[in-house]
Amino acid sequence: MAPITKECDFLVIGGGSGGLACGRRASGQHGAKTIAIESGRLGGTCVNVGCVPKKVTWNAAALAESIQEAAAYGFSVTETAPFDWLTFKNKRDAYVKRLNGIYDKNLQNDKVELVRGRAHFVSKNEVEVALVGGGKETIRAKKILIAVGGHPSIPLGIPGSEMGINSDGFFELEKQPKKVALIGAGYIAVELAGMFHHLGTETHLFIRRDNFLRTFDPIISDKITAEYERQGIHIHKNSTQTKVEKGDKEGWLKLHYTDSNTKSGVIDLDCLLWAIGRSPEVEDLNVSVTGVEQTEKGHIIVDDYQNTSVDNIYALGDVCGKAELTPVAIAAGRRLGDRLFGGPQHTNAKLDYTNIPSVVFAHPEAGSIGLTEPQAREKYGDDNVKVYKTEFTAMYYAMMEANEKGPTAYKLIVTGRDEKVVGLHILGAGSSEMLQGFGVAIKMGATKKDFDSCVAIHPTSAEELVTLK
Repeated sequence: MAPITKECDFLVIGGGSGGLACGRRASGQHGAKTIAIESGRLGGTCVNVGCVPKKVTWNAAALAESIQEAAAYGFSVTETAPFDWLTFKNKRDAYVKRLNGIYDKNLQNDKVELVRGRAHFVSKNEVEVALVGGGKETIRAKKILIAVGGHPSIPLGIPGSEMGINSDGFFELEKQPKKVALIGAGYIAVELAGMFHHLGTETHLFIRRDNFLRTFDPIISDKITAEYERQGIHIHKNSTQTKVEKGDKEGWLKLHYTDSNTKSGVIDLDCLLWAIGRSPEVEDLNVSVTGVEQTEKGHIIVDDYQNTSVDNIYALGDVCGKAELTPVAIAAGRRLGDRLFGGPQHTNAKLDYTNIPSVVFAHPEAGSIGLTEPQAREKYGDDNVKVYKTEFTAMYYAMMEANEKGPTAYKLIVTGRDEKVVGLHILGAGSSEMLQGFGVAIKMGATKKDFDSCVAIHPTSAEELVTLK
């Protein structure tokens, strides 16, 4: 073991948004001597290979969609060249690099020392760091936060699967694929499929059952699945993948599969992307030496206050496997920093994990907060749940032909005599921005009567939520 070269009050393992938010709060506001360890780019998954570059790419795909729809409004738009994937990628990378620099500067401003390396527990108070530049050092800390995040899961038991890429690899592509197959039914696969399709790539999405986004309310899952089919994305339902081989052309692959229509299908493609879930980034962390309890999948088990089973070790963010969203990790991190170092007034500081809004940047986008209809019925019973819903065509599509119009659908789930809102699920243009405001109301305990009491803004899609019958 390397000699102890550093000591601190608070050690943060992981340079993602949640860990750094906690470390900055502990040091910048409460004066704790804090060290953060990170071997890669600052900002974690969200900034580098997640939310941020994803949303930028979604913006590009949405623009491509608008260009196609412009003719319905009388515009004659002629594209003089195809989408310039490489120029877009380089500009997107530059934007992410600027954000990395901002994260670094913020650490300096809040006096958080950054150690570049990979951490490995040697005891519950000490970690050994394999430094990026070579060599090792040991850091001893009074309190340690595990905020290492996660990484894309690897497909097992499929020969040749390593020839595909994952969602991280999507952001490294320097050439736009002509034909892509995405494997997965979660929001990552669905979002990337929509982007590929609207940017001009022939897109095939392989799912294990009849629809995707199955953890969301059925109104979202069913309607976006149908809309992707209407748009021309090839959905391979009830599918399995059996083998991947090199294709006949340089750089191409052959994916062998089964689905609802064939028991021995083969598809030629120049990009195969696995989006089958994410796993905690704990493989070389040596957590077991500390006694910290983990799930079978390796996630760190924590209570409502981010405490692990060891009294000086804490965890938050994706490594815990609960509400894997960047704003959740940031909010939990700031509250933990307050509780650990902010004095008696913060003794009970913790994040409330109920009614967390989330959005899927599909085409169309969708948003959700609270319980799905099946969850509400299971929790409260059918007799105590009432559902208000509407489906309509947004005014944006008024100038378009019937086969060009996208869906809009909203569902409000209430319970009890006062009809307290326990779930809201929306899909259609503008859903992501719309949900944030309604999320505040639901977090405050809004009832159906509260929704009804708000005067509608006309003409908007959102007005439908305050006029539901």
